[in-house]
Amino acid sequence: MSLKDIHLVEEKSIGSSIVLELRGPEETAQLARRLSELVGAGDVLFLSGPIGAGKTLFARSLIQDKLRRAGQYEEVPSPTYTLVQTYNAGALVICHADLYRIDAQHEIAELGLEDAFEYSLCIVEWPEKLPDGFCRFTWKLDLAPTGNSEDLRRATVIASHPANFPHLAKLECSR
Repeated sequence: MSLKDIHLVEEKSIGSSIVLELRGPEETAQLARRLSELVGAGDVLFLSGPIGAGKTLFARSLIQDKLRRAGQYEEVPSPTYTLVQTYNAGALVICHADLYRIDAQHEIAELGLEDAFEYSLCIVEWPEKLPDGFCRFTWKLDLAPTGNSEDLRRATVIASHPANFPHLAKLECSR
């Protein structure tokens, strides 16, 4: 199955976002692999959604795709307890942070994310825990369960930089 099989919920990209319906974990992983082609060093990807929405599955799929493209394989655990996991995919450093367990903003400063935002591909779960103005995302994915099936997700992909707007159209066109 390819990304073209993911159903578009809204017919067009609105400004800098696109909304897709994902019919299960495999389609969430497919979207991650497709976005993996578009992100790199200096990009910050925020992953939002309730517990169980698929944020870690998405992050794991994207990271594993980047590692695979670099000819590497590594287990990609959830950083829920370690807070930050770092991977080297060839020359690309990937920083995966899960801020769910952060209780105070001073704890974020201790993680060293500010430096990573400049030179790494950073994937941040629970970005709402970041202080206002701490970091701007280049991409944001909001996953939300929909309908009566626990496998259905609405994925809103947002590109914040005009240079990335055409990439949203590419996601839409690859349907």
